[in-house]
Amino acid sequence: MKQLSLLSLLVLAACSGGSLSGVLPIGEVGTPSANETPPVTLIVAAAADLTPAFQELGELFKQQTGTDVSFNFGSTGMLAQQIEQGAPVDVFAAANQSYIAELQEKALVVPDTVALYAQGRITLWTRADSPVTISTIQELTQDQIARVAIANPEHAPYGVAAREALETAGIWEALQPKLILGENVAQTLQYAETGNVDIAIVALSLSIAAGDEGRWVLIPGEMHQPLNQALAVVRETQHETEARQFATFVNSETGRMVMRRYGFILPGEEPVK
Repeated sequence: MKQLSLLSLLVLAACSGGSLSGVLPIGEVGTPSANETPPVTLIVAAAADLTPAFQELGELFKQQTGTDVSFNFGSTGMLAQQIEQGAPVDVFAAANQSYIAELQEKALVVPDTVALYAQGRITLWTRADSPVTISTIQELTQDQIARVAIANPEHAPYGVAAREALETAGIWEALQPKLILGENVAQTLQYAETGNVDIAIVALSLSIAAGDEGRWVLIPGEMHQPLNQALAVVRETQHETEARQFATFVNSETGRMVMRRYGFILPGEEPVK
């Protein structure tokens, strides 16, 4: 007897009220079961200084929980503005706690998730092959240095810290003709990496991540206000459970280990002079 065609088998199954093992109803091929929960991908808005550390934390978090994390790195001020305008964000990690406090006042974050997670530092960064060699911030006024980059202090906390350090050094006004402003601290580093500026004032975390590509000098912490960094779960998140897990993970022992490796001062720890 000739083999029945697939269509004939489907007709026979339908008429008998049964089903054929391995044959899915038309239109349901590849669709998840109604009882299956679709995978969650968290959206984390994070300050640009966190790029290397949080990329690493995102991978570790996925390994431990199975939850993917998608990062949007940028200047803290711009990210906060996006959240105020309704951007889909689950967790916000700012480079200055004041931005989290402002969002909390506007009821845009979950209050009991607000937490300090790090304090940042700034450095003077030059390319490894640069002829420029300086050891103090005051030396930025030297004639051999034509262009200096900092993050825009209008919306980037690391730019604010850079400006404060330059003001403390008494060279803010004198340096105006040399200054180039980056959109955020990561772009500021790129200006120096590509040779578009002679030197950049950037985050210690990015300086460490750049490795042998550059040389850097730590700017004394007393020259600027502390870069106390805070995070929170955004109130409009659709994944509050997972968002809380990630926020907690940043301050976990694993999270602190990673953050410490990138030069961040952690809550309860003393800064390195």
